[in-house]
Amino acid sequence: MAYTTINKSTVHFNTKLYTGNGSTNNITGVGFKPDMNWCKTRTSGGYNHAVVDIVRGVTKIIRPNLIQPEATFTNALTSFNSDGFSLGADSNNEHNKNGDSFVSWNFKAGGSQGSSNTAGSINTAYTSVNTTAGFSISSYTGNGTAGATFGHGLGAIPSMVIVKKLDSGGANRNWQVYHGSLAASKALELNGSGGSFTAGNRWNSTAPTNTLFSLGNADEVNRNTSSYIAYCFTGKTGYSKFGTYKGNSDTDGAFVYTGFKVAFVLLKRTDGGDSWVMLDNKRNEFNPTNKRLLADSGGAETTVTEADFFSNGFKLKQAGGLVNGNGNDHIYMAFAEAPLVGTNNVPATAR
Repeated sequence: MAYTTINKSTVHFNTKLYTGNGSTNNITGVGFKPDMNWCKTRTSGGYNHAVVDIVRGVTKIIRPNLIQPEATFTNALTSFNSDGFSLGADSNNEHNKNGDSFVSWNFKAGGSQGSSNTAGSINTAYTSVNTTAGFSISSYTGNGTAGATFGHGLGAIPSMVIVKKLDSGGANRNWQVYHGSLAASKALELNGSGGSFTAGNRWNSTAPTNTLFSLGNADEVNRNTSSYIAYCFTGKTGYSKFGTYKGNSDTDGAFVYTGFKVAFVLLKRTDGGDSWVMLDNKRNEFNPTNKRLLADSGGAETTVTEADFFSNGFKLKQAGGLVNGNGNDHIYMAFAEAPLVGTNNVPATAR
């Protein structure tokens, strides 16, 4: 994991809560101009997650819980702003349903659409990259060739990559996830609850390098002439971490050391079928962290005591369930509220 001197994590990642009004809605307090926004209503079931990014443009929506291709909505998220984002009337109610409570997870990439990365055998159309925070967004067109590569721009080996096919071509459109703790022959699907599976045609059974990410010839990641978006992450000491843990089905569950005060975690069982669990420090300002959304479900937020967030990691608290089954293997993606001790020697405090 690369070293970073980020002392204020919230200038690169921040969770923002807001209330929908079904009309023009200016959301401030993010702390930076986002380059990717992932939002979900907490209140109403049956409404999808929605992801918008600067590379594809703010009117283009993809939904992590669905296989559907990219859709265009001119009245949903209408702009990224210096301290947040603006919303329109949102006829689909995924960003701004009147009276609903929403959560948005906001990421900083390069601050613009970026430019083509020509390092791989596939030139990206655009790559927007934040090397400080270890996050890049790349759009590319598949060539159907096993062993194709694209340049991710991180300057470090990716710890996790999420790929989504944007068009309706081919039979398979599931979201694909690479995680560095799994073999390069393994993949997960973000829109499904299944465990990891062996599929050499996803990443060509080839681990990424500090410049290139490898693709197989599966429709989901590299169908000839189809369009794709890839969200690439690499761990940064004191800011982000990607790893594994084993559950014990006990309310005194495993403690996962991150080296920072936790702001957000995404958790997934890999040796069997359980949903992707999303927890953060804004929906729960104090322990226990029990406000849960599932990345692969359009359901409303539920209350389940899953974990405690600490100044240096998180501890599993559910006796079994989705994130702490006895002997079950899990992966995680975690981002910081603050480093355990930053370069300014200010320690993080417990919750």
